[in-house]
Amino acid sequence: MKLVVLGLSLSSSWGNGHATTFRALLSAFAGRGHEILFLERDVPWYASQRDLIDPAFCRLEFYDSLEALEDWRQEIETADAVMVGSYVPDGIAVGHYVQRTARGVTAFYDIDTPVTLAALREGRCDYLSAELIAGYDCYCSFTGGPTLDLLERHYRSPMARALYCSVDASAYRPMDVPKKWDLSYLGTYSPDRQPTLEKLLIEPARLLPDRRFVVAGPQYPDDMDWPANVERIEHLAPRDHAAFYSASRYTLNVTRADMIEAGWSPSVRLFEAAACGTPIVSDVWQGLNELLEPNREIIFAWNPEQVIVALHEDRADVGEAARRRILDRHISGSRAAELENWLQEAARMRTRDMAAAE
Repeated sequence: MKLVVLGLSLSSSWGNGHATTFRALLSAFAGRGHEILFLERDVPWYASQRDLIDPAFCRLEFYDSLEALEDWRQEIETADAVMVGSYVPDGIAVGHYVQRTARGVTAFYDIDTPVTLAALREGRCDYLSAELIAGYDCYCSFTGGPTLDLLERHYRSPMARALYCSVDASAYRPMDVPKKWDLSYLGTYSPDRQPTLEKLLIEPARLLPDRRFVVAGPQYPDDMDWPANVERIEHLAPRDHAAFYSASRYTLNVTRADMIEAGWSPSVRLFEAAACGTPIVSDVWQGLNELLEPNREIIFAWNPEQVIVALHEDRADVGEAARRRILDRHISGSRAAELENWLQEAARMRTRDMAAAE
């Protein structure tokens, strides 16, 4: 099929997890024989930090305004499916344009579902509206579980399906590098994640001055008081992620508050770290134990003391077990097959509803 995607970013992984998510998914989707056009809003903060200019798996083009989308009207109109992603600039206007213009299936891919729904409840979501949810043929959600029922019953989505993040197993794998850190964390600064980062990494670092820690990711406040044994990396390109995880005895998974409340919201970093065979220490939320088995495939921590206990042990077996589970169920090829199924199912429903209306 011909798929057009309007997403936050494919070209730059700076300050967002969308780029690596789209790269893994769309590369595998193209591998199934499909043709893809990715349209990205040309914004200065990503333009200055691009780490993928000419992807081999799809055509990447930029537009600089809503009006410029008219240049791509024919592609949007004639595509078998058009998918709009979360956090797209002017996403509400983009969504209305797509729903007016596309003849094929329209879908929304929400890589931030709990954050989106919280913003909708508070009337401050600028990339999606309740009206648009009802208008998209399919809502592909980063979050599974009860959230899918909420999307269909309350927001009148014709079809809500879980489309979790995934990992490209060819890019994320164990690497033969020396261990540099006892505990690492990779993630953009977020105020609602920061208390957990303080509790599960910063405090253990203060209590274990002889151990080595690292926090990689942009936008942390300049006035933060980092312990001397916590290394900072401002930005880590995706090509360096596997080496980063492989150089870590353990890595930390920290989840945003809205996603903890919703549950069933695994981040792309969780899949990437597991694919590299690095043991994961994580905060706890509903549904995570269905993804990875506690103490066998992942280590749960509620306080600094539990992190410290883990750091005094060698639990390489946890990383190896998690890698086996993720490669079995959550690689990009599996996720691309799911996307293909959801789009085909939406097309059948669309055809059925159009026939009933006649």
